[in-house]
Amino acid sequence: MNATDLMTDPTTVALEVLERLESAWNNADGEAFGRAYAPDASFVNIRGEHIVGSAAIGAGHTGIFTTIYAGSVNRMELVRATQLSDGVVLAVSLNTLDCPTGPLAGRHQAMSTSVITAPVDGEASWRIVSSHNTLLAS
Repeated sequence: MNATDLMTDPTTVALEVLERLESAWNNADGEAFGRAYAPDASFVNIRGEHIVGSAAIGAGHTGIFTTIYAGSVNRMELVRATQLSDGVVLAVSLNTLDCPTGPLAGRHQAMSTSVITAPVDGEASWRIVSSHNTLLAS
């Protein structure tokens, strides 16, 4: 099976990946969050920090799920999905985070842009190879 066989349409791909991320966040599961990323993925968070690798991305999220974002709920709404080439989708989402307590209590929104690639080498699902989040002004 090749990337073209897997592609239903870019919107379907993007929504499936966003659903995995949202579910992982809302279940405070950093490992699952990291699994949505390729092993050598790049992730730029809302503070401009660059994290490399799915394991590091997952570990970082485990940390924030137990501290500054404990008990938070994140809703990820697809804004646009574009097929860049066979097996490559660009997804833009509006992420709305409700944080109940702590230094970041309240509602925050960010725009996220992700490059998603088709499964390779026996992988079961599409994975993010690069994400960049930008915090929106209140």
